[in-house]
Amino acid sequence: MDQKKEKLARFGMVAKGMVYAIIGMLTAMAAFNLGGSKSGQQNALQFIREQPFGKVLLIILAIGLFGYTFYRWFEALKGAEEPWSNYKGFVKRSGYLISGIFYGALGITALKMVLVGNSGSGGDSLISTIMSNSYGPYLLGFVALCIAGKAIFQTYKAYSGEFRDDVNESKLGPKGKKILIRAGEIGFTARGIVSGIVAFLLCKVALGNSGSSGSKVAAFDFLQDTLGGVAMGVVALGLVVYAVFMFIQAKYAQIKI
Repeated sequence: MDQKKEKLARFGMVAKGMVYAIIGMLTAMAAFNLGGSKSGQQNALQFIREQPFGKVLLIILAIGLFGYTFYRWFEALKGAEEPWSNYKGFVKRSGYLISGIFYGALGITALKMVLVGNSGSGGDSLISTIMSNSYGPYLLGFVALCIAGKAIFQTYKAYSGEFRDDVNESKLGPKGKKILIRAGEIGFTARGIVSGIVAFLLCKVALGNSGSSGSKVAAFDFLQDTLGGVAMGVVALGLVVYAVFMFIQAKYAQIKI
């Protein structure tokens, strides 16, 4: 990967980190009665739009998200992982493709907010559309299983230390390594918890149970209702810590291309 493409990839990591930082901070503030609100990606974008020069900031964020999409697709198609023909390689590269699609769609949403304002809650309407078809429950159930797999992988990554493979630790001092390890452990654990709850909620919808859809906001609602506001706030702060990991990775990324 040449220098310009590498800079774009690193900028994409910063953009992803910013989204998680805003989601985590807004939700933690709500949990501890400091303002804010339970938030997902859409809420984070809306928060940015409401700031001074919000539209400009959204455009910059969108460019970063497209940069992250480029990096994930580049990893999927030309990365140094095992080949597509290998099971582990197929799973990883497929994950990179799906991740790229997700963050590319988020970048498009950010641009839509610049042009037409609030884009509404697309996640809920998409789930309703899926469930209106005869095959909807099966498709939604499959999505739930995929997200559950993601939750398991994120938790495994937190406790195996595999996240350290994404960072060139030789450029970090002892204190920097300690921060990296703690940020990775806490951040990926928080992501695993949220993804696991989202998978559970989607599975409930697929089985015909009414209630909240599978979104981060719904996951935070579930946490607050079952374990209390403090638990929700702790997990939300974990997402802020994940953002710290992404900022470290952006600077010291071990780009395996």
